[in-house]
Amino acid sequence: MNKNLLIVLVVIVLLGIFYFSRGRTTQLGSPTQTSETQDAAPKVKRMTVVLEEQNESGESGTAVLEEIEGKLLVTLKLAGAPEEISQPTHVHAGNCPDVGAIVYPLGFAEDGDSETDLEVSFLELEEQMPLAINVHKSTPEAKVYVSCGDLIF
Repeated sequence: MNKNLLIVLVVIVLLGIFYFSRGRTTQLGSPTQTSETQDAAPKVKRMTVVLEEQNESGESGTAVLEEIEGKLLVTLKLAGAPEEISQPTHVHAGNCPDVGAIVYPLGFAEDGDSETDLEVSFLELEEQMPLAINVHKSTPEAKVYVSCGDLIF
């Protein structure tokens, strides 16, 4: 067999192995999806913040932060909250009990519950630490804090 022909065959075989080891591509050049990527659920990260009573309010609870596809869902549950009173709730700079400026407003707690979507990830929150979630008594009495919890990474 001709030496040049043998070299060409070896090169073709090696190129074929290289091509198939990288995965097939569609005609547009994008990788084909495997069943693993089609069936994979979004990765969810979760943090629970314990909200402790402040100013003898009798209000305590939790705020659960869940990151889904790079955005946070914040679900607040307070025990001892007054009925039919909207309570402003925020993510503040700083630590409890002496929080600083509002960083992210959350939905007002109604009967102790609120749910808010935030356009921020855990990584972005971590870069802004320290942060705390703070609940205020009411809009007219916003300077009275009833519950607070530090975010801990």
